[in-house]
Amino acid sequence: MAGIEIIPVDNLSRFLTFCKLPRLIYKGHEGFAPSLDAERWNLYSHKLNPHFQHVEAQEFLARKDGKWVGRIGAQVYKTIQPVSTSRWQFGSLDAIDDIEVVRALTQAAEEWLRARGAETIVGPFSPDINGESGVLIEGFEATPMYLTPWHPPYLSRLIEALGYDKAKDLVSYRHLSAEQDLSKERRIAARPEWRDRLKIRQLDRDHLKQGETALMSDLFNDGWRDNWGFVPLGKDELDGFADLMKYVMPPEFGIVLEFDGAPVSFAVALPNLHEITADFDGKLLPFNWLKLISRIRKHKFSTARLLLLGTRKTLQNSATGGAILLSLIEDMRRRSCVDASIVALEAGWVLEDNMGMRKPIEMFGGKIDKIHRIYEKRVAGAPPAATEAVREEATP
Repeated sequence: MAGIEIIPVDNLSRFLTFCKLPRLIYKGHEGFAPSLDAERWNLYSHKLNPHFQHVEAQEFLARKDGKWVGRIGAQVYKTIQPVSTSRWQFGSLDAIDDIEVVRALTQAAEEWLRARGAETIVGPFSPDINGESGVLIEGFEATPMYLTPWHPPYLSRLIEALGYDKAKDLVSYRHLSAEQDLSKERRIAARPEWRDRLKIRQLDRDHLKQGETALMSDLFNDGWRDNWGFVPLGKDELDGFADLMKYVMPPEFGIVLEFDGAPVSFAVALPNLHEITADFDGKLLPFNWLKLISRIRKHKFSTARLLLLGTRKTLQNSATGGAILLSLIEDMRRRSCVDASIVALEAGWVLEDNMGMRKPIEMFGGKIDKIHRIYEKRVAGAPPAATEAVREEATP
């Protein structure tokens, strides 16, 4: 690993580099679209993102021959135990096509986690399973989607060469409005047995933090609490997301389904902001923020992503729960592809073995668009790895 330095992220300069690292090494790759720096600052800031109240975390950068060539994060949950998997995790793994760089990064994360009691580590979660999860293994040239991680084909190969095994695959689907006539009358909610019992309303965008985010948190956590890797999604985390929803989400893209007058399910989709920020190179200053405001108001989005969905646990695996889920998916597709200008709606991600969710999506014409992989590795008892250098001095 000659010439490779592993540098802890412990000052502002390094933090800013960590946030923009993917565009420094992936720029120009087909399928890659850079995220906005300001959005990444909020995502990875230990002070701004409530997620970091629940974990001890450390991020690392890799530098080779004076150039930034990779990054990785490591974290351990302090009181939360993710369902059926390890609380020692890595995330935000991005690197050039160099196995020694990836080796140095993963060893740094492994050592840090092992020093905190890790036996098995799992990831990547960036920063958690409710955020951007997995390494892309299929769909490299598919349309880039906002808040969906992108990686080059070589990264999964290098990770597996270093002893990481598959833990789970995460599947994202794409619905194309041209493949199905969505203008017909609703098939589920219009049936006599459901017509008076299933009602759908829009989220109140003007009062998201006054009640809607608490409802969304409750439904999401109740519905997904037994799923592999689950950690609770707090109201405080959704409150941080509420401003984006208020100003970017069209009214018809946030819905709540009520059954016999009680809210039991919800769904949120967001338009694909990459359509209007691709030429920003991640930067909002000095003038791109004005362009962003103007484009949000005027642009007719053609792609969107179904980002959040949750249904009461007691209604799942039942005829009523099936009707609720099908009605929700059907209504969201109609709102995005008929009432709005969306041509392609991405639904993701879904655990590969969650057939209760995958079958309804496929029933309505969903085709697999992307697959992301979660990896795991046993590290207990392994001898400490010797990275060439973990530098403490200030980054130039």
